[in-house]
Amino acid sequence: MIDAYFKKTLTFKHADKTLRFRVSQELFSSYEVDAGTRFLLRTLDQLPLADMRRVLDVGCGYGPLGLTLAKLDKRRTVHLVDRDALAVNFAQQNAELNNLHNVSIYGSLGYDAVTEREFDLILSNVPGKAGEDVIAHLVRGVRPFLTPTGHAAIVVVTPLVPLVEQTLAEMPDCTVTLQEATANHAVFHYHFTAPTNDEPQAAFASGLFWRDKVAVEYKKLKFVVQTAVGLPEFDTLGFTTRLLFNMLNELPSEPIEHLLVVNPGQGHTAVAAWLSLHPQQITLVDRDLLALQTAVYNLQQNGCPAERIHSHHQIGLPLLDAPANLILHSLRDSEGPKLAATRLNLLAEQLAPGGTILIAANSHLISQVEQQVKRNKLLTPHRRKKRKGFSSLSLS
Repeated sequence: MIDAYFKKTLTFKHADKTLRFRVSQELFSSYEVDAGTRFLLRTLDQLPLADMRRVLDVGCGYGPLGLTLAKLDKRRTVHLVDRDALAVNFAQQNAELNNLHNVSIYGSLGYDAVTEREFDLILSNVPGKAGEDVIAHLVRGVRPFLTPTGHAAIVVVTPLVPLVEQTLAEMPDCTVTLQEATANHAVFHYHFTAPTNDEPQAAFASGLFWRDKVAVEYKKLKFVVQTAVGLPEFDTLGFTTRLLFNMLNELPSEPIEHLLVVNPGQGHTAVAAWLSLHPQQITLVDRDLLALQTAVYNLQQNGCPAERIHSHHQIGLPLLDAPANLILHSLRDSEGPKLAATRLNLLAEQLAPGGTILIAANSHLISQVEQQVKRNKLLTPHRRKKRKGFSSLSLS
């Protein structure tokens, strides 16, 4: 399925090294390596880079920062982490494409899943829309992961400069060794002058991403969902969720063995299906680690036992240990009909006999997907509901 995400291969030169990057339209800076990354890399010669053998790249995307550092010195060990499984996959592809074996690439929500400590250098092209609390955490959170002589080097868009300056100033033993700016970006190098025994702050477990609690009504059910910053439907339900609720309402109110939810978002539909159908097993699949963890949290807060929930941070689909009786799938508009149809073909292979797939998206995308489904003949379309430019569709 990964080939359906591929857009093109970029060529990137830095210092005396040339790298190639496979990129996806779904990832940041797919036209070329972005100006912020190039700016940050240019400033690194002002650090004792030759002595920096252990590097961490937080929010790695398809890998231009971390993989360039790995290419510059193959004696170096570089960890690259991202919350998006698509970014992780493309970074892994690009490590292989550039014959880099001195890297470790995996999913992490900020620093939450970083597997090691004692890094000499921590890099980040800080996402501009992450929210102030999350951005401040990314700036502060380097400390437990640095060696006593380690440095952090970050680049931010210009509107974030006051927030970063304030965050750095609030850490009394933090020394900024470089601050440079262009019209659109600013780079900060900083380190700490006092030793620390601080443990990392777990961003998700501490509630750093929490926004509002939303009361949801579905059929005769009323439940509360804790919403997260950076995910849709943080204050009200979207039309796709409401349409899926309507479809769920028409299903027989009898327990099912296995529920599969693709792109669960905040977890609204997963919780509604749990409370109304009481599945023995719930499988969640999403490329966004924040969405996965939020949906799991909301299921547990609404009484679903942890042992019934299985989550998979990936693109495509896992091989299920048992066929799914009901599949709920909110399509990503940005991924388009080709990817949606590819995923539906995979879903068809893991649907139990007599099982149902409910999908929802904008009406144009649903129409395109319905046409492809009819041509492929792996699934049979049934009911379709429409509301204000959005549609849901039942398949078997």
